[in-house]
Amino acid sequence: MPNTPAPTPQKKLRVGWFTFSCCEDSTVIFTELMNDRWQTWKKLIDFRHARVLQSNNVLDHMDVAFIEGALNTPSHVEKAKEIRKLATMVVAIGACACTGLPSTQRNTFTPEQQEAIKPLVEKFDFLPKGQKLAEAITVDAMVPGCPMDEKKFLAILDLALKKFGIVA
Repeated sequence: MPNTPAPTPQKKLRVGWFTFSCCEDSTVIFTELMNDRWQTWKKLIDFRHARVLQSNNVLDHMDVAFIEGALNTPSHVEKAKEIRKLATMVVAIGACACTGLPSTQRNTFTPEQQEAIKPLVEKFDFLPKGQKLAEAITVDAMVPGCPMDEKKFLAILDLALKKFGIVA
């Protein structure tokens, strides 16, 4: 029997999917995309952190972090900064991450409306103003829409798979 070397494991794109203040509609689109793509993606992608997909999540080095939602609390900002340090590429996903809206609409409230929501702002330790993702960290790419534009998401994922040498 010839001495054949064991096949080299294929490198996978290390990905995280994170959600802050939003309706999580882009997460729904992301999981729906898996209906047709899971068999392919499981060979190409190592989901390091994706609460929607798995209970055993790791927060360590990622090639790409996809972040959905606006930042409304100090802990959101700190977590986004931690993710940014661990990710080579950060992609803002959906309208709330890209523009802040609609999750940060309280920023445009009248003084009377601000006073009316003050107990909730204090109760949930909200920042004085909500922030789009790029107000706290450097964002490398954006997928707009509410929900996200799935064609743009797939194009950025394909770009990342090529950029990190996973596919030719």
